[in-house]
Amino acid sequence: MPSRGPQAARSLEHRHVKSPSQPRDRGIPEATVARLPLYLRALHGMAERGIATVSSEDLAVAAGVNSAKLRKDLSHLGSYGTRGVGYDVEYLVYQISRELGLTQDWAVAIVGVGNLGRALANYGGFVSRGFRVAALVDADPEVVGDTIAGLNVEHIDDLEAVIKRRGVSIVVLATPAAAAQEVCDRVVAVGVTSILNFAPVVLSVPESVDVRKVDLSIELQILAFHEQRKAGGPLMAVDSQ
Repeated sequence: MPSRGPQAARSLEHRHVKSPSQPRDRGIPEATVARLPLYLRALHGMAERGIATVSSEDLAVAAGVNSAKLRKDLSHLGSYGTRGVGYDVEYLVYQISRELGLTQDWAVAIVGVGNLGRALANYGGFVSRGFRVAALVDADPEVVGDTIAGLNVEHIDDLEAVIKRRGVSIVVLATPAAAAQEVCDRVVAVGVTSILNFAPVVLSVPESVDVRKVDLSIELQILAFHEQRKAGGPLMAVDSQ
């Protein structure tokens, strides 16, 4: 589904004049915030298939949650459903996008341009969701100066200047574990407060900084645990002493 510009956002806003132009601070629970992208992904798929309205039950199935939880989550955003009709897909996409801050453009810097960093830089799905890769940074002189996805890879020594010059709001760390904390400290010192961390290490940050951790090896280990149980693998005895 194509990204909505300011004009499209305004036209949707005018359809429901009671809705504010900016999201209110409703004290939305973190668990609800974590599920909003699931609803948004399901809604985007429905919009692409030409579905105009959706019931809470059908949206819940598409998002992989129960309908009662979905209705409670959406109640934090306001009452956008109609009893007996359901939710207007296009408008709910707008409302969730607005609540998540996706009706504006977020500049992202990727630090660490190895295989993962390159894959992220070349991923075309960020733009339609409100994210623009604005900078690529690496320490390897063999990589610095390369052009990836239309961007010149800049040297790690210039990290702070790059962040300021490109107006970066979010930093993606795709560095080796040994370098992650130092890079984190540097971007925090220059004012970055949102970090997506792919490095296999826990970062130490001030309370004002939000870090989301992505560790594929941990997810694979959890799947391995369940595979072992399904195969009838032995349970380890636990010593209670």
